[in-house]
Amino acid sequence: MENKRVILAVALSFAVLLGWQFFFPPQPQQPAPIQQQSVTQNQNSNTVANGPVSNQFPDPITTTAIVSAKGTRLKVETPLYSAVINSQGGLLENFQLKRYKETIEPNSLDVDMVGENALNKAPMGLILNGIATWVNGVWAYEGKDLSLDGDKFGTLIFRGDVEGFRIERRLTFHADSYLIDEDVRVINVSNPSAQGRLAFTTATKSLSAADDQYNPTRIAWYGPEGLEEEDDREDLAQTGISVTGDLSWGAIDSNFFILALLPGDSDVTIKGKIQEDIFRIAAEKTVSLDKGIERKLSCSYYFGPMDLEAMKKAPADLSSAINFGWFDIIAKPLTIALEWFNQYTHNYGISIILLTIAIKILFWPLSQKSYKSMEQMKRLQPMVAKLREKYGDDKERLNKESMQLYKTYNVNPAGGCLPMVLQIPVFFGLYKALLGTVALRHADFITYLPFTDIIWLADLSAKDPFYITPIVMGATMFLQQKMTPSAGDPTQQKIMMLLPLVFTFMFLNFPAGLVVYWLVNNVLSIAQQWIITRKVKN
Repeated sequence: MENKRVILAVALSFAVLLGWQFFFPPQPQQPAPIQQQSVTQNQNSNTVANGPVSNQFPDPITTTAIVSAKGTRLKVETPLYSAVINSQGGLLENFQLKRYKETIEPNSLDVDMVGENALNKAPMGLILNGIATWVNGVWAYEGKDLSLDGDKFGTLIFRGDVEGFRIERRLTFHADSYLIDEDVRVINVSNPSAQGRLAFTTATKSLSAADDQYNPTRIAWYGPEGLEEEDDREDLAQTGISVTGDLSWGAIDSNFFILALLPGDSDVTIKGKIQEDIFRIAAEKTVSLDKGIERKLSCSYYFGPMDLEAMKKAPADLSSAINFGWFDIIAKPLTIALEWFNQYTHNYGISIILLTIAIKILFWPLSQKSYKSMEQMKRLQPMVAKLREKYGDDKERLNKESMQLYKTYNVNPAGGCLPMVLQIPVFFGLYKALLGTVALRHADFITYLPFTDIIWLADLSAKDPFYITPIVMGATMFLQQKMTPSAGDPTQQKIMMLLPLVFTFMFLNFPAGLVVYWLVNNVLSIAQQWIITRKVKN
């Protein structure tokens, strides 16, 4: 049956695409070889980065430093985060997100974007000519603990003398944003160097489990070629990345959180590396530092969630870090729609159900045409079987007679498939959105198993701990198979019968939010198919 073959092809395509991501999670676009890329881009640069002096200093992402114990710890409190800044160089010691917890436990700590082990890797540190300025300099500060609300902002100023350079760091914090703005002044007081490298840096623990294939921690950057990423931990530990050119930002990110450097001057070098399980990144600028000359540079930092609305407040198109691949143009509007539903439901599980219903209503005419065509093909199946029996040895004659039969009864053999094919991009767009949105992190649906105190769907970004939803989802797929006209080919029948088992196995470790979507979609499809089938029969 031609219609059945096309439907089988669509189903197998779904299985292959999902299975490929299950067994071989998608790799980010690989950057060009580091050395070659840097050289190519440097040829178009007018900075002194091409000069021989630029390589005489230690690399900023390999500079090891110790957090100073002699500085004053200044606290910054906003509705979004709490931070601790050491007055000895303005080093960031702690940055906790108040709206996000480490675990789903009631007494869980807030997410710390730095982590204790990252403190000696320069989180928000300033490195000059390979020197950790917060360790080697003598510093003073201006300001006090900040407590900001509304749309207020506050500034802390740090001044230090480091190896013959006078440095001023001016950090501005905003109550309504995760963005921190920095302005730097450097004066060569007595250092013989005429050139130097100034690097803004940050570092953090891994933002996800090392074996989490759906949520890797990455080094990312944005330049003329768009968004580029590297998440191979072995490569990052051995060689790291180094990219020079017209770059908007560099970041350490995962599906849920990001630490980004947004240099004020786009002509910089972005470097990233893993050291002792700590992710490090630096935005480095080569500048002239003649004696008595003052240089001014700026950089912004974003330490926070991968939230589209929050990141739109940042400059340099930082929101482009939220990227859903081929389906980005579909996934982002669906993410916005999900957030809109949640404004009223305050439950992302219910919001997923409502969004699924909305999508089903949107595609109802197409689905209706598909199911109607399938039912018409089902009625013709006995006649098609007779043609197979009569012309089984003559494929050309069989195809000709079959097409004549379809024409006589005004049936399009592909009519049941085309509407399904048109819905595939929307499905995968929602699939990508549910897989990678921070909104589902620790978002509960049905917190406890009914009539028990056993925690169940308390985190829609994690798998169902008891595999109830994927098993029920597989059962609905099996029921849907039973309602679909059977194929004449025994091999096709066996494959179709195996598909529910294949999908159930793949979905066992998928995020619960995605499984809920597929389960609800199956239930709605079964109901829709039953309604349309009854109408056609009557």
